[in-house]
Amino acid sequence: MPTAPTPAVATAPTSPAVAPPPPHRTPTSAWVLLLILASIWGTSFILMKKGLVVFSALELGATRVSVAALLLLPFALKHLGKVDRGHFKWLVLSGVVGTLVPAFLFAYAETQLASGLAGVLNALTAVFTLVVGALFFGQQLTGLRVAGIALGLVGTVVLMLLGGSGGDATPTGEGNAWYGLYIVLATLGYGVSVNVIKHRFHGIPSVAVTGLLLLFIGGPALAFLLVGTEFLHKLATVPGAWTAFGYIALLATMSTAVAMVLFNKLIQSSTALFAASNTYLVPVVALGWGLLDGESFNLWHLLGMIIILLSVFIINRAR
Repeated sequence: MPTAPTPAVATAPTSPAVAPPPPHRTPTSAWVLLLILASIWGTSFILMKKGLVVFSALELGATRVSVAALLLLPFALKHLGKVDRGHFKWLVLSGVVGTLVPAFLFAYAETQLASGLAGVLNALTAVFTLVVGALFFGQQLTGLRVAGIALGLVGTVVLMLLGGSGGDATPTGEGNAWYGLYIVLATLGYGVSVNVIKHRFHGIPSVAVTGLLLLFIGGPALAFLLVGTEFLHKLATVPGAWTAFGYIALLATMSTAVAMVLFNKLIQSSTALFAASNTYLVPVVALGWGLLDGESFNLWHLLGMIIILLSVFIINRAR
């Protein structure tokens, strides 16, 4: 009796499963979202500059946080009862160091620092996100990443010591490159906030996190704006105040609410690495707006920007 043929065998059907996956293709819609997001965040620096023409740094910062909080209030109230109260302290921490304080620090910086340079220094967020993650959240700090951090600090020194500050292009008509230190502190706060949200809020929608942290800091910011500043008096009496307020309201709306939604969608439709590449585009957009508004741009600016963006590239790629 002939032997039954051996099925040609179980190896054939399984071979497709071990074939290497096709390379990831980034959809066209992701590229569109990336460009829109970079445009929004890159434009935020010129909007701050325009708001400072009438309002003080304190008034701008408080207005920005208040408008953003009011805008996301419905989302905050919707999720308030769904978040464990143990998370509230982390929401307050993230809100204060990652939103409230940076809103004032960036405003102070741009009183004597060109908006384009502020946009370049903002790229240090990636550097401090890694530093804080390594110090407090167990993130791996390799030799190459240390080199990236050092390079970012070198680029900052180049911009602040050699690149100048913008002088006549600032709202005050004065320039002081050391005001860039306010942005360094702000990006340190961003680094803390990013790590807190990443490690403390698993499974909570980002719109809920953002809405709730703004709920906690928005009330004090609004009270201070209305009672502790001349905001209402300026709106009623100073020519151009409503236009300046419009710039700040646009800043709060686009840079907080709209940008957050687009960034989340971008991550879903591509990869986190691709989404993070907006870091390289934001300074270009910020510098472009600055040039259109009469800000100077020299070779030291270019060198400092290249060094900082190279440091971000090293940090993102290093393993």
